[in-house]
Amino acid sequence: MAGAALLVMLFFVLSRLSGLAREVVIGARFGTTADYDAYLAAFRIPDLLFQIAAGGALGSAFIPVFASTWQNNDRQTAWRLFSQVLNLVTLVLVALSLAAAFGAEPLVRTLLAPGFTPPQQQMTVSLLRLMLAGTVIFGASGLVMGALNTTQHFLAPAAAPVLYNLAILAAAFWLAPRYGVYGLGVGVVAGSVTHLLVQLPVLLHKGFRPQWTLSLREAGVRRVALLMGPRVLGLIFVQLHFWINTVLASGLGHGALSALNYAWLLMLLPQGILAQGIATVVFPTLAAQMAAGEGKAFQITFERALRVVVFLVAPSAMLLLVLRRPTISLLLERGAFDTQSMLLVAYGLQFYIVGLLFHAILEIVVRGFYALQDTWTPVRVGVLAMSGNIGLSFLLVGSLSFGGLALANSLATLVETVALCWLLGRRLPTGLGWHDLLPALAKTLVAAAGMGLATWGWGNWVYHTVYLGDLVGWNDDWLTVLVGIPLALSVYLGLHRLLQSEELTLALGLRRQR
Repeated sequence: MAGAALLVMLFFVLSRLSGLAREVVIGARFGTTADYDAYLAAFRIPDLLFQIAAGGALGSAFIPVFASTWQNNDRQTAWRLFSQVLNLVTLVLVALSLAAAFGAEPLVRTLLAPGFTPPQQQMTVSLLRLMLAGTVIFGASGLVMGALNTTQHFLAPAAAPVLYNLAILAAAFWLAPRYGVYGLGVGVVAGSVTHLLVQLPVLLHKGFRPQWTLSLREAGVRRVALLMGPRVLGLIFVQLHFWINTVLASGLGHGALSALNYAWLLMLLPQGILAQGIATVVFPTLAAQMAAGEGKAFQITFERALRVVVFLVAPSAMLLLVLRRPTISLLLERGAFDTQSMLLVAYGLQFYIVGLLFHAILEIVVRGFYALQDTWTPVRVGVLAMSGNIGLSFLLVGSLSFGGLALANSLATLVETVALCWLLGRRLPTGLGWHDLLPALAKTLVAAAGMGLATWGWGNWVYHTVYLGDLVGWNDDWLTVLVGIPLALSVYLGLHRLLQSEELTLALGLRRQR
């Protein structure tokens, strides 16, 4: 599992790097402009349909049922289940996409972006209809990804997001200069096609053959539907939060929605590379251990995954917080993305970083519940958390502008994570081993705080010596980041060694084994 996690994390790095390159090109083309705001608003509906019908909802329900069938070496039944679910999801997505396309104008004008100007709203409508074509393709591709991960094949599913990002990057580079944001819409559809095609050969090699059958009578299909129901409810509330953000940000002036999106994506870089990479690998293992009745093995796997995630994400969050301005400047500040855009993104990012570590922990904790085939508990807690998120968004947006939307998300995620950790510990006979977890997590947080203090001191010295000192030939951003990151990591690892942290020993041991 450690080897698979390293492989998946490598491709998650490539995915995030390609996604970052995509945002660099998009930022240079559009910056924080009204056109890019329209593109982001239009993307909300296709993303909503995908997430509800075939994204996280279906994956969390499908993988445990498919894993249980696969674990019993009943390959024929497993592939029949896959075909039936795939056919049903495709039909549902086609119907929902057609309905959204026909109702696009009232959706945008009254519900999605009422604060946009009429021309901006019309652009949003056109982009929405264009990108809906990719939603159906993504539905099939998302299910294929879940099936391949369950059969312990991680390479093609991990490579698929890289190709998706490269397709949009290519569209931003070659199509956007001529067709504007509509070129990005074409890139989204093309990316969904590449996302599916890279996985199909592996799926066929695993033994899948299409079966044109539809049935809700099969026990496996009914089980997937039952598990998916509460997850759909939870995702509706998550998407409701994003919708509220879009509506509120649309009335805060040009660039607010774009800045919020850039900040969100930057926060997701370490969360996606580290936490999602480990969670993707650990979920099928947890599901298989519970299917085999190995409760103690489940507890050990979960605890180690959680500790490693915190060990990796905590320093990333601290670095992103302390070095946010020079990092954003180096990554994005070019072309239409000017210094004002950088300041807007940095303002939103500082509030998102408050919740970064909790977003990462949540990736592991929620999958622990899904492996228990319990989708209701995360949904109940998630619905309450998202309700609080929405309430806080309305409360904070007046005083903090779009920064209040980011802070509301972080505070809600904190509460949700703590509640789910406590509830999961009560579900397991052996608990979560808090007597081992809490001291280990405390050492990691102390090391991260010390690292942050050292990084801040370095950045402060560079600012006063290079920037204010006006040293010719020196770039203070490059100097702050390129020296600051190795310095920070050295301090972080040194403090872990001083504290005799088991996480450091575990990480070095995994590296030697690999």
